[in-house]
Amino acid sequence: MEELSFYKYSGHGNDFIIIDNWDGNVAEVDFSKYAKLLSRPKFAIGADGVVYIMEGPQEVDFAVRFFNSDGSEADMCGNASRCAAHLAYTLNIARSDMIFRTQAGHIKAQVKDSYVSVRLPFISRPEGVSMVEVDGLSRTYYRINTGVAHAVTWVDDIEAVNVYKVGRAVRRHPNFNPAGTNVDFVHVVSDNIIEVRTYERGVEHETLACGTGCTAAALLSVYNGLAKGPSIVCKTKGGEDLTVRFEGEIDKLTSVFLEGPVRYVFSGTTGPDILKAVKKL
Repeated sequence: MEELSFYKYSGHGNDFIIIDNWDGNVAEVDFSKYAKLLSRPKFAIGADGVVYIMEGPQEVDFAVRFFNSDGSEADMCGNASRCAAHLAYTLNIARSDMIFRTQAGHIKAQVKDSYVSVRLPFISRPEGVSMVEVDGLSRTYYRINTGVAHAVTWVDDIEAVNVYKVGRAVRRHPNFNPAGTNVDFVHVVSDNIIEVRTYERGVEHETLACGTGCTAAALLSVYNGLAKGPSIVCKTKGGEDLTVRFEGEIDKLTSVFLEGPVRYVFSGTTGPDILKAVKKL
């Protein structure tokens, strides 16, 4: 293989390189290497992560694997799932109503123009709280798994939060060993509107949006009586809104949906120097 075709997508500023790997052009053993290299801005394409679309078992339309920009694999990614669903529909891999497999379970998705809704495969009950002190300030973080681990806290002024500094410290705190956690800072605007900023594990920085983070923030805001469901609008750092919608009582959820537009940005092929660099990793 002398070149690799790819598609660049954005979900509210959460950007991904998506590779149609149906024919197995990229060996699974190299998934992490490609993700780490291709995600580097200025040296390669640049992205928060890389998504591989592959043939799945008979009961689904396709399967996906998610890799963060540091090369680590994530079981689930909400915005990447929405982007992958849109591309699969565009490439005629699946119809507008589809189901695909992730490491966290099966996801049902619906595509209508650029608007994509996904039904998330796994949402845990709230998993308790942890106190973490950063720079002498102790704050309570509520824990939940929305396909990946999240720690959520509420703030009065979301723009005043040093998301990188505080998020990095909390992400690696012993309370969240061994795998660490994503960290979400939330400001409640009204009964059904919240602002969310997220430090993402694997990207190791703040991202402009995080689908599973918005889901965690919305559900825990309702669970703690700070907002009212069943539909919560999440304002992201990228300046666009994601909607988290759920069915059932908040402590007995039957379905949770993540909804919003995605952007197909561009497509292209890598040059031979990129593939040579991958072989050196």
